[in-house]
Amino acid sequence: MEPVDEEVKGGELLFCGTTAWDAMGRRRTTPEENLVSPTRLRPLMGVDIRFVASGCVSCHCVALDVQGRCYTWGRNEKGQLGHGDKVQRDRPTIVSELSKYKIVKAGAGRSHSVVVTEDGLSFAFGWNKHGQLGSGSVKNEVELSPVRCLVSEVKTAVCGGEFTVWLTSIEGSSILTAGLPQYGQLGHGSNNEYNTKDSSVKLAYEAQPRPRAIASLSEKTIVKIACGTNHTVAVDKNGHVYTFLDCHGLDCLAAGDRLGHREQKDEWTPRCVDVFTRHNVLPPDAVVSAGSANSACTAGGGQLYMWGKIKNSGDDWMYPKPLMDLSGWHLRCMDSGNMHHFVGADSSCISWGHAQSGELGYGPNGQKSSAIPKKVDILEGMHVISVACGFAHSLVVVDRTNIADRLEQLEVHDGKAADEVVEVPDSGPAMAEKTPKRSSVKKTQNSKKRKNSESSSEDEDEDEENSEYDSDDSDEMLNGQAEHGRGAKSSGRGRGKNTGKSASGRKSNGRGRGRPPSQTKSSQSAEGKGSGRRGRPRKS
Repeated sequence: MEPVDEEVKGGELLFCGTTAWDAMGRRRTTPEENLVSPTRLRPLMGVDIRFVASGCVSCHCVALDVQGRCYTWGRNEKGQLGHGDKVQRDRPTIVSELSKYKIVKAGAGRSHSVVVTEDGLSFAFGWNKHGQLGSGSVKNEVELSPVRCLVSEVKTAVCGGEFTVWLTSIEGSSILTAGLPQYGQLGHGSNNEYNTKDSSVKLAYEAQPRPRAIASLSEKTIVKIACGTNHTVAVDKNGHVYTFLDCHGLDCLAAGDRLGHREQKDEWTPRCVDVFTRHNVLPPDAVVSAGSANSACTAGGGQLYMWGKIKNSGDDWMYPKPLMDLSGWHLRCMDSGNMHHFVGADSSCISWGHAQSGELGYGPNGQKSSAIPKKVDILEGMHVISVACGFAHSLVVVDRTNIADRLEQLEVHDGKAADEVVEVPDSGPAMAEKTPKRSSVKKTQNSKKRKNSESSSEDEDEDEENSEYDSDDSDEMLNGQAEHGRGAKSSGRGRGKNTGKSASGRKSNGRGRGRPPSQTKSSQSAEGKGSGRRGRPRKS
């Protein structure tokens, strides 16, 4: 996500999470495939990165440097890296066809990417079955190289799973959307549903390849946007928050939660979230973020609010609630992945959520998951410029000022060169029991039992939008509820029993396990203990 009200400058990109791009969401990755601590990427060492992007269902990354060069790497089965082929890239690689432009913003969807130039142009590449590239056509289902989006005067662009949202400086058309309308996430009052045949009950959704302004927001000036897999959050210049997606069938509960309207009902057009009105509107420097099934923003006093599916266990948050663990912190940037979150605040980097591939960056001796926000100890004291979360990985850009010696101590990841990586064919769902019924009928009984098929029939492409790493099911399928339950239980011990000093400076009662509230940060360091292991992460 973009840093807020901060001089645009570059820094060192650090990565944590799995590097097995072809395996994400399809099989459990092995320890040697996971980088569990923030790690430098050799191709970007010394490169001044200003902005990073990924997405809660993205298995690829986009990074922009201060010169405006665009680097992409990761899964590339739909050409989402923009290099003119479907070859996976383990190393960040410059998108050569964008070299004549200065790229300043970027977004990443499930299998597509969108970038914005300094001159307000927008280009996209990758999967275009639903028109999510905004090129005006779905004739080419896959665009391996950048194509021009039919928008102008673009300020920024973000991606959902299979749709894209652009912000422009054009009065009356400040927010435009294109792509899959199935869940009402485009905000035009319809999901464009129709029967494929008069005698059939099979439903399809008409693609929207031409970016279209949201009529109900034509009199609003939208200044911030964020997208989850199938929902959108927008903020206008007055600090009001709008959310929209479809809420029907089995998706009703999660849909209502992530929208923050205290009820489950269809929201095919933007609706204002009543919590952020009157005296609690969002300030100009507010941070807005969206995950697979949750949303977040900072409001009055910099307080972080979250709503939706916050963790795998427990009740979802039907409306925005303050996350008290981060009260008193100055948040500059935040992003959410499938079920994990990263925040850059003050001189700390804080993460939490459900993880299995090291995407929280806690290190080889740290816990895998954390139910409450916890400092990434190895980054303590560093100034975070930008963060981005993918499906099972995280990107953090830190200011190099006065930390050269500390960066030298971090591990360096090389990755395979492009000529060492073979082109990966489009893979079908890894676990047959999670595939749509139409697809599974075409498989043999024996293939249903395999957990990772090497290839799939062309017929399975039509169900890619319901693929194996769909946000609402992937965490259960990939990680297992039982294992997560144990992790969540252990990470939550001692919560609330010792939080040290609150934002107002009052001491806690110190009851229960954990550090005594009188223990200072210096004494913790003297004893060799990292900060923030229990309770709310404390400011220095």
